[in-house]
Amino acid sequence: MALDKNMRIILAEDGGTMRKMEVRILNQIGFENIAACQDGVEAMRELESAGEASLVISDWNMPNKNGMELLQEMRADQRFASIPFIMATGQGDKQYVAQAMEAGANGVVAKPFSPDELKSLIEQIFGVAQEKSVPPVPAGLETDTQGKPILKVAHIQITDHLALGVMKSLIHTHQAESRTFTLETVCMPNWNRVQSALETGEVNAAFILAPIAMDLFNYGTPIRLVLFAHRNGSIMVRSKTGQYGKIQQQFFKHRTFYIPHKMSIHHMLAHKYFSEMGLKPGMAGGGAVNLLLDVVAPVNMPEFLADNPSSCGFMVAEPIGSRAIASGIAERQFLSGEMWANHPCCVVVFRQEFLDQHPEAVHEFTRILVQAGQFIHQEPEKASEIAVSFLDPEGKLGLKAPLIRQVLSEPMGIKTDDLYPSIEDLDIIQRYMNENMNIGSLIDLNSFVDLRFAQAACPDRIRDAAAQLDSSETATGTVSEGRKEREDSRTELKIKSLNTSSAREGKYLVFQLADERYGVSVMDVREIIQMRRITFVPNMPGFYKGTINLRGKVIPVTDLRLTLGMAPIDYDDRTCIIILEMAGATGSTLVGVTMDAAVEVLDIQEDKIQDTPYFGERVNTSFITGLARTNNKTTTLLDIDKLYGADSVIFNAPAANAQALC
Repeated sequence: MALDKNMRIILAEDGGTMRKMEVRILNQIGFENIAACQDGVEAMRELESAGEASLVISDWNMPNKNGMELLQEMRADQRFASIPFIMATGQGDKQYVAQAMEAGANGVVAKPFSPDELKSLIEQIFGVAQEKSVPPVPAGLETDTQGKPILKVAHIQITDHLALGVMKSLIHTHQAESRTFTLETVCMPNWNRVQSALETGEVNAAFILAPIAMDLFNYGTPIRLVLFAHRNGSIMVRSKTGQYGKIQQQFFKHRTFYIPHKMSIHHMLAHKYFSEMGLKPGMAGGGAVNLLLDVVAPVNMPEFLADNPSSCGFMVAEPIGSRAIASGIAERQFLSGEMWANHPCCVVVFRQEFLDQHPEAVHEFTRILVQAGQFIHQEPEKASEIAVSFLDPEGKLGLKAPLIRQVLSEPMGIKTDDLYPSIEDLDIIQRYMNENMNIGSLIDLNSFVDLRFAQAACPDRIRDAAAQLDSSETATGTVSEGRKEREDSRTELKIKSLNTSSAREGKYLVFQLADERYGVSVMDVREIIQMRRITFVPNMPGFYKGTINLRGKVIPVTDLRLTLGMAPIDYDDRTCIIILEMAGATGSTLVGVTMDAAVEVLDIQEDKIQDTPYFGERVNTSFITGLARTNNKTTTLLDIDKLYGADSVIFNAPAANAQALC
């Protein structure tokens, strides 16, 4: 039985470039009858108007109606309850997969996905016989003709995994001897496949992102970390479109930034970097954000950056970033090692059954891998040649030895001469992501990390693992107040702040309300329009006047006078509506705000901004960024997110705050 390639598929994806790529993937599988929709509302409309579909594939986080809401509505409607539903999501951790399946999804595919991954899932859902009708022999039991275990190690095409390629070359050229195993490297198209291969036992070991490995361990996958794959090695680049200047926030705010996986050090460092810049970075559905972090496969990041004008950059393992710079579409922001010197990223994990059955092979593997890491450090030119053949054997990535050599020669770039695992560094990662990003769970790292093999392979680095971290606190996730302070200071000591500009200084649109001057950052101003008819919406707070239709987009409009507790006035020909962008659950969203009259645009420096006076504990003034004194005039600077966004502090009691300020 074969798949019906004429089946009607409804695809819901709000990202334009991602939607095009997913249509292309479906075309590669052989499907042509595809209705591509921008959100769940459009997908539901397509279902109701064009007859029953055979399959719905939906992104999870979308504006207007997200994938979970679409799924729940379909399952509650008898007309659509039985239509197969695949949830596509950048939320790659196990918790979200379980949540989608419990809600009635027939399958979950983590973005970015390959044609083979999606095809396999669709075949599984429709009961089509898989190509591999005979289950493979469990990986840990396979042996070669000499009786040695075949060690299958998964990796992807990044320099972070070059040590594996050099190891393979050393064995092939007899510069190293593998007496206890036969090495078989397995190149995977993305992190999802690496994760899946580890879970199913398709491979015995893998080079994988540390947070993914910790998440798998937390959910019961029998793996142990034996070595770091490298240190440093990633780069943040920014798009060459747009004006980048001293006030960095102005370039990144209200745009999209790409990361390779939700469970990644790239996500963590980007989150910390942009948060310290005064932005609210985050993935869709994770709270109010004004810089959307979206998951894209590393090899596709340059294409997404070039095709999407709203994207501002990406953070990724090399050489992807340097290739984007060389092609002229990106500029270097910083190397990850400049932010956190010698940080971990990818780790080497083994499935427990292989560790138990072939410990001698694991000992030999780690010893040769450490040797390979030293080779890269000492012979970068030779390692560059190996990298091209190992990472780009078919030439599809266009890798060149000089580019790899440049990457390997960066003083703060990738390091492979110290692969000994640091439990302390892993703890910094898991605690920051759990406590600051609400991602993942705290695991017992002393149970996750098996130091026996690293201690034998790195005799100069032998140390007592228990001395690095108190396993009882790590296992339970409970931290005393004193311990919490030590953890925070340790993180700050290791991870530097690279932001040099103030979060408050910059250009402000100054406008008038009554006799007072107020300002909002021009980063938040989309446009200014004349007063027009506002459609009333019932059962809304008094300061919400209704909605307007601006070029086909419905935008809520608020009266800032009423928001701040001032007396209302009749609108006249001087009254304007400022269209502002504020943080939303799926990225930036628009709101209209009435003002008496626009005055000017001012470039306000930090030394001209005073902190908001203290009005007592009962008055929350956090929606005021500060008071700017320029040309003998005082301007109250407002934080639009704190006024109307998810973090609003005056939504329930605007008058109380306003009366205290007036």
